[in-house]
Amino acid sequence: MVKRLSEFAIGESGVIEKFEKDEIYLKLMEMGCVPGEVVSVENIAPLGDPISIKVAGYLLSMRKDEAAMIWVKTS
Repeated sequence: MVKRLSEFAIGESGVIEKFEKDEIYLKLMEMGCVPGEVVSVENIAPLGDPISIKVAGYLLSMRKDEAAMIWVKTS
């Protein structure tokens, strides 16, 4: 199943499948978010934004609207 990273709960993980918009691709790629990379949600702020994800061996915080542009394949 493929769903948006913003829809994940804490502890859920998957493999990055694609990006919704090309404009954000370069920014995310520089942060280690590339198709084929394993990503997991580590923490969600009390009000739901931002979220903390683990990707490429480090923790990264991003806004939920950015996470909504990342499609992740879950097993």
